[in-house]
Amino acid sequence: MLNITIGGKARKFDLEDPQLPHWIADEAFGSGLYPYDEKLKRSAYNSQLDALHLELVKLQAHQQKTGQRIIIIFEGRDAAGKGGTINAVRSYLNSRHARTVALTKPTETEQGQWYFQRYVDHFPTDGEMILFDRSWYNRAGVEPVMGFCTPQQHKHFLAQVPSFEKQITDEGIAFFKIWLNVGQEMQIKRFHDRRHNPLKSWKLSPLDIKAMQKWDDYTAARNLMLKKTHTPHAPWTIVRSNDKRRARINTMRHILRSLKYEGKDTRAIGRLDPQIIGQGPLFINKAGA
Repeated sequence: MLNITIGGKARKFDLEDPQLPHWIADEAFGSGLYPYDEKLKRSAYNSQLDALHLELVKLQAHQQKTGQRIIIIFEGRDAAGKGGTINAVRSYLNSRHARTVALTKPTETEQGQWYFQRYVDHFPTDGEMILFDRSWYNRAGVEPVMGFCTPQQHKHFLAQVPSFEKQITDEGIAFFKIWLNVGQEMQIKRFHDRRHNPLKSWKLSPLDIKAMQKWDDYTAARNLMLKKTHTPHAPWTIVRSNDKRRARINTMRHILRSLKYEGKDTRAIGRLDPQIIGQGPLFINKAGA
């Protein structure tokens, strides 16, 4: 039995119970002030996805021709939809030139290195797109919340990040920082789904269960991170992700609309949904999570 605080109210939740409590089921989709009442219809999603995949293939061809380098980092709470969004971006791309980087905890050797070093080792060469499934921003979220770094290390990291990321953009690398924002009840629902689906159970770790009870701590860490690291040269893009379909579509549109490439079709890409995607701390406050 887990003790969880939602909206200032203490709740007890049994993750082992196959039956999802009604107070989660009823509130999940609308949690975090999510602006829609239902998912984007699958037919509309698939149609938009096909058009965006074609544009991404054009973008990759342009990268191969010009040597353009791209880094996209995906951050967000556990179960926010990072992996699924990355898979949607990469579905039709040549995996030799569009790589996902999802690092495990640092080795003893890596712990003695400059903090950013093991991430820099995976940076793109000419024509590559690198998608980080979590990144150096572990030190702005999970590490301080779970006690995996000291307060001094956390503070030092936040002070270093803007200049580190300025070097990335000054190098001419197209750089995107995506925060997928999920409501609290939706996160709980997704954890419950993982626990009771044999095909997804591997996604649920003891750390995830601890995170459920530290929602407010993660919120405070995220807000501080956005305040310190949302910069003109490396802004945070916030994507509300209670509906994974809308989140994926708008993430892909944002990337494509931000870049120049041969054969770009802006009508096929479509417009961003301002209720789903926005920039930095002001938008996260509107998201209510």
